[in-house]
Parts: sequence; C-alpha cells; structure tokens
Amino acid sequence: MATVDLNSEDFVSTIKENDLVLVDFWADWCGPCKRFSPIYSKVSESHDDVVFGKVDTEANQELSGSLGIMSIPTVMAFHKGNMVFNQAGLLNASQLENLIEQLKGLPEETPAS
Repeated sequence: MATVDLNSEDFVSTIKENDLVLVDFWADWCGPCKRFSPIYSKVSESHDDVVFGKVDTEANQELSGSLGIMSIPTVMAFHKGNMVFNQAGLLNASQLENLIEQLKGLPEETPAS
C-alpha cells in the first residue's frame, strides 16, 4: 500500500477506522527524515493490510504538538485506535519489518488501560 498524507482533519478518523496504522512524523528540512522516507515507502508496498501515514510536522504543528512530537523522524503505531508504539529516530528496513510483524501479532482485542 502506498503511503498516505495525514493532517489534523483526517488523523483521528484514520487511526480509528483501520486496524493497524503506522505514522511517520517528518519535515522537509530533516536529513534523517529524508533518509527514512524511501525505506518507509518501500516497506509499505509489502503490507496491504497496514495503513502507512505520513504527517508533515511543519504543516501540522498543532497535531504534532498534541501528540508530544519532540524529535523527528518519529514513528507511531496504532492498533484498533490505540497507540501501541512511539519511537523517535531512524529505523532501517529490517527494524521496521520486525516492528510490523510484532504489531500484527497483537491480540485482536487490546485491553483498555
């Protein structure tokens, strides 16, 4: 599945309406973000059952701030609408694939906190 651009208007509905959503928070001026982007895009092609979203932190400062984004790139994962992963820093393809496999192994019903 190709990556999709998310913003303040569609972020919440995307994470609530899909079982598994990964989100890459990035900015155009960020060197590590530019290195991560092709990795993220390539991995997205192998997982049609996962939504791969991208949030431009410059264009969506309020959304990024509300989620506590302090460093980019940051990858967040949402399972059934709940955040289950949040990590700043560059991931390589192997790490991203490993994360996705772990996320796919989560129980269907995530217990409420």
